[in-house]
Amino acid sequence: MLRTVEVRTVLAVPGSPFHNLHWRANLDLNLDCFVCERTGRTTRFELGAERAVCSGTGETGKHHTAARIAAFDHTDARDRTTLRAVVDYWWAPFHDAKRDQPAHALTRAPWVRHYLGYYCPEQDEPGEFSTQTNLVRPQSAACQHCSAPIAESHETPQLRLLP
Repeated sequence: MLRTVEVRTVLAVPGSPFHNLHWRANLDLNLDCFVCERTGRTTRFELGAERAVCSGTGETGKHHTAARIAAFDHTDARDRTTLRAVVDYWWAPFHDAKRDQPAHALTRAPWVRHYLGYYCPEQDEPGEFSTQTNLVRPQSAACQHCSAPIAESHETPQLRLLP
C-alpha cells in the first residue's frame, strides 16, 4: 500500500550576515523496507528521483526501493525558516526475522536527516550542513568559511504519517 509521511523542520536563522540558507535536494529517512524485509533501514531520497535507495543489509547491500519525494517547500519568516518534505513510499506488512519484530508503516523509531546549503557572502563560497532528529538540542551551525552563525535548531524535526 502507498504510504505518505510529512517531514517538517524548523530552524532559527540570525539576521546577518545573510547566507542564503536553502534546502538541498536530498534527505535520509528511516523506514521499514518490504524489499529486504528489514526494519529501521536508512533510505536516501533525491529530489526528482523516481525511486529511493535503501541501505539494505550486510547480505543484500544497498538496493532501490519504491519511494520518492512527492513535494517539498521552504518558507521563511523574519527569524526562522521551515523546511517541509512529503515522501511517498510503498509498504507491505512483513516480519523482520533477524530482529524478530513486525514492520510498521512508519518505523518504530522514526529518524530523518535534512541536508542544507548556504552561500558565504564574505568568502564568496558555498557550504553545507545537516540536521537530524537524534541530535542534542539546541544545535547550531556556523559558516565553515567565516564562522558566522547560520542556523540553530531548537526542536526536533517532526514526522507525521498522513492518512
